[in-house]
Amino acid sequence: MALRPVRPRSDLPLAVDPSSRFLGWITTLMAFLAVLALAGAMLVSDLAQRWDSGLAGGLTVQVAPMPGAPVAPLDERVEAAVTVLRSFPGIRSANVLGGGEIARLLEPWLGTGASDPLLPMPRLIDVAADGAVDVAALRLRLASAAPGTTLDDHAVWLADLRSFAGALRLAALGVVLLIGAAAVMTVVFAVRTGLAIHRPVVELLHLMGATDRYVSRQFERHVVSLCLRGGTIGLLLAGGTLFGLYRASQGLRASLLSDLSLQPWQWAVLLLVPGMLALLALATARWTVLRTLESMP
Repeated sequence: MALRPVRPRSDLPLAVDPSSRFLGWITTLMAFLAVLALAGAMLVSDLAQRWDSGLAGGLTVQVAPMPGAPVAPLDERVEAAVTVLRSFPGIRSANVLGGGEIARLLEPWLGTGASDPLLPMPRLIDVAADGAVDVAALRLRLASAAPGTTLDDHAVWLADLRSFAGALRLAALGVVLLIGAAAVMTVVFAVRTGLAIHRPVVELLHLMGATDRYVSRQFERHVVSLCLRGGTIGLLLAGGTLFGLYRASQGLRASLLSDLSLQPWQWAVLLLVPGMLALLALATARWTVLRTLESMP
């Protein structure tokens, strides 16, 4: 004889309530949005760390061509700038980028024309610092030794990027908190609706000796089942969306953007979203049922 799984007996026909369909669809939507918000916060955090590790402590010096101006030739001014940089306190290295490297940097904006030898291109010097650098003093020395030189301090706009990434993370976490609050209100509404619909049955169960905790467990099982089902569907939909974004990011040519890929531990965190929604719904349903039954005669 085949064994059948034993399911907990339910004395309340909660599965046929209109609120059940409502709660299932809303939970799916909430899980979908929560997963996307958490994934967005993780991707922004990874992107900020990549910028920080790749650009922190760096400077870029640009020596512009100045045809017709009474200044030294471009190559001489580049050599003078390199000499100043390598002798300045706090500078670890100063390397002149070749024409091919500069063309590759400009190709996303200028296309193949970036490698045109007739196009007057500035010379770029990649500078790495191993300590505090007096940027203002360095600018003065470069301007004196090599006119037409500009100094770009990565720390200035890197700080702005950090602030922007932090604001995005806070916004994403705020969205998750709002979703949690909406989930609580949705469960409260669904449970109170179910209690109102099945009030005669609940009163009959009380007359038969059923405790408030017994009635509460039936609502809890029902709500948790709906939230797990809806959360799983929302997770799958969000996973498909993230995979589509990942595939689309493979064709991006902007070097500052990541490939929108998540680490295994980050996927593990996202997999917890349906369970967290179910636990939140469980606690909310229990509190709502017990508080409502206490006020019933």
